Amino acid sequence: MLLNQRQSLVSILRVCTKNGLSDQGRQVHCFFLKSGSCLDLFTSNYLIDMYSKCRDPVIAHKVFDTMPERNVVSWTALMSGHVLNGDLSGSLSLFSEMVRHGVSPNEFTLSTNLKACGLLNALEKGLQIHGFCLKMGLEMMIEVGNSLVDMYSKCGGINEAERVFGSMVDTSLITWNAMIAGYVHSGYGGRALDTFRMMRERPDKFTLTSLLKACSNIGMIHGGKQIHGFLIRSGFPCSSSATITGSIVDLYVKCGDLFGARKAFDQIKEKTMISWSSLILGYAQEGDFVEAMSLFRQLRELTSRIDSFVLSGIIGVFADFALLRQGKQVQALAVKLPSGLETSVSNSVVDMYLKCGLVDEAERCFDEMQSRDVISWTVMITGYGKHGLGKKAVSVFKQMLRYNIEPDDVCYLAVLSACSHSGLIKEGEELFWKLLETPGIKPRVEHYACVVDLLGRAGRLKEAKHLIDTMPVKPNVGIWQTLLSGCRLHGDIELGKEVSEILLRIDGNNSANYVMVSNLYGQAGYWQEHGEAREVGKTRGLKKEAGMSWVEIEREVYFFRSGEDSHPLTLRIQEALREVERRMREELGYVYGLKQEMHDIDDESKEENLRAHSEKLAIGLALASGGLNQEGKTIRVFKNLRVCVDCHEFIKGLSKIMKIKFVVRDAVRFHSFEDGCCSCGDYW
Repeated sequence: MLLNQRQSLVSILRVCTKNGLSDQGRQVHCFFLKSGSCLDLFTSNYLIDMYSKCRDPVIAHKVFDTMPERNVVSWTALMSGHVLNGDLSGSLSLFSEMVRHGVSPNEFTLSTNLKACGLLNALEKGLQIHGFCLKMGLEMMIEVGNSLVDMYSKCGGINEAERVFGSMVDTSLITWNAMIAGYVHSGYGGRALDTFRMMRERPDKFTLTSLLKACSNIGMIHGGKQIHGFLIRSGFPCSSSATITGSIVDLYVKCGDLFGARKAFDQIKEKTMISWSSLILGYAQEGDFVEAMSLFRQLRELTSRIDSFVLSGIIGVFADFALLRQGKQVQALAVKLPSGLETSVSNSVVDMYLKCGLVDEAERCFDEMQSRDVISWTVMITGYGKHGLGKKAVSVFKQMLRYNIEPDDVCYLAVLSACSHSGLIKEGEELFWKLLETPGIKPRVEHYACVVDLLGRAGRLKEAKHLIDTMPVKPNVGIWQTLLSGCRLHGDIELGKEVSEILLRIDGNNSANYVMVSNLYGQAGYWQEHGEAREVGKTRGLKKEAGMSWVEIEREVYFFRSGEDSHPLTLRIQEALREVERRMREELGYVYGLKQEMHDIDDESKEENLRAHSEKLAIGLALASGGLNQEGKTIRVFKNLRVCVDCHEFIKGLSKIMKIKFVVRDAVRFHSFEDGCCSCGDYW
């Protein structure tokens, strides 16, 4: 083959690579082979690049394997193909193999594999590659520096990313974008905006998308509106950027301005899936399910290509609010769409059934899944834990290991939490030791908190305190709250006082902490200390989160807040509650758990306060609507906080005298009340 012919064919390969023309690229490859010409190093490298970028990594690998001679470009082209096609570990394996063959990496090899480390969250491997950069003197090259900033940011090393950024001699827009995106990814929206103010380069869509996300994350609606205004004034082609339009809508949604979100959405000429999903989820999260479903139907009429993110997102919102009927409607649509078969959607469906209390249905969907990832197993383990089925959770975890699915830190947290909810001390301790021995996973403070909860509930408070004092991670507010709950449960005022002082010292602006401290003293009858804790909270202007419960009756959802008397059926609700209380007193000897009403007031007032708890109001509406003779039925109630001891005892008694099953989902777990017993075994 003549040199000019070869050059012409290589030029065609370049065009095929740039435009994703894999069929035409194959024809060029076939022409080379049929002509009897040997593929030289230069041409083979172009073929590897073409097949990789045309999403055909298998043939790219075959070309690579048949090459008699390879250089760093050959290896790097194949690695880039692996990263482009999602095989990140494959790229890192090739990098190790290349080094063993004595081929020195160049700046593009290093930046490609640093990108893989960032996407894999493989910090240790990233550190090793950084070492290569230093040895070869390539750290100051702009491509390598950009990739190091990106890798450290994605692996949680924002301080290391800052150091690399600060040491770079040459920077580009990509450098600034990487640092700004790194701050956003790490939750430092303010730093992202400060960095943007120092930037001299003209921002592009990646810069602006990151800035909009920064404003969304910190609720900075004013700053977000300024960026939105800049986009309009500068004539930036927002409509041509799906990420920009989606980020604008998302900004207004996350800042609680649905009117602004809808206005921005309506001004978009070509609406993308991102903007649709942001607005739909915004309405759903604000509780406007009618508008959310109306928009979802509009989207369905416009296109059948609804992606898995929208489907799993909206099912997830309905799961959080336990809206089974609406969730089933979306599931029925999902099974008709190609994206509905994706694992993420199936995971959301399983999660929905678990959060709605339908364990059997969740198990059926889980068993029918075509493929499962670690999230699938984690969802199932979490669900079992919340339903008090700790032994099943541990069993599923072990089954996952038999399928060679590696658990991540979230999965370990789910199974440890399940052990905690069910009082499985031995199993919990064994799993915790297994976690400590697992390479690649560093236990977080939340894992230690599960063990503290296990020990605390079992009355082993000194062991729990010792674990906090000796663990290698810094204690957070949550772990001290967990230990304080154990002190309240077992009436250990001495240790409780010590923990209270620590808790209020490190988090003195959290109303929940003052409530916990006052409850510790109030339940033990220390009314002076109880009142002092409440008074300090009031002096600081702190307010406790209001209890809220909801119940679905005849396809409509009713919400109640504790102490609320605005419902039109309030009188009937109170009559129904007083009537069942009378029956419970006569048949079971029921009395109010007045200790749970943490105010130093007379018993009659305490009874009135306890009767006005949100879950009782929701149950009262269900009884008033369906009558007091609903034997054999199931009433489902959902609550945003933990159910109190008095309400727990009340619903147990109610299930016995009325022969009704009550399923109550609180902020932590499910309680299934039947014939005077609860599935939690009074352990929550």
